[in-house]
Amino acid sequence: MPGRTAKVTITEGQQHLLETIPTAPTASSQRRQGATIILWAFPPRGNQEIATAVGLSRRQVSTGRRRWADAGPRLIRIACTQTQAGLRRAIEQVLHDEPRPGPPGKCPPQPIVAILAVACEPPEKSGRPITHGTAQELADDVVKRGSVPSIAVAQVGR
Repeated sequence: MPGRTAKVTITEGQQHLLETIPTAPTASSQRRQGATIILWAFPPRGNQEIATAVGLSRRQVSTGRRRWADAGPRLIRIACTQTQAGLRRAIEQVLHDEPRPGPPGKCPPQPIVAILAVACEPPEKSGRPITHGTAQELADDVVKRGSVPSIAVAQVGR
């Protein structure tokens, strides 16, 4: 049995901030989608209608609405006690997804540190008569120095 759709309520100040997020050049696509979901949910619309308009699944829209509804009282307190910047940070935090589970990274931190150290030094120090190195040259240097026994160029590029 499906649950009830979370009721979205927003204040004028929250609405103004939400309207600026989708067009902000520095906003992540995740925050843009979240802001769009909340703006589409007020006035009330169904999750499927919003999902179709935003290009997400109904479940993603439902999760976004529920998160906003749960944070409502906290956001109102923040709006009354903090600056506009504080409210914007709180809204962005509500729109931000939780970290997803997944396997741990395959590359341990030591090779990453070694790669970064070599990448940050001038290529002349490695005996290369160039001003900028490539991922292939960087991988060769790291292996030559013995920091790692071998490494893929694609991994160094990442």
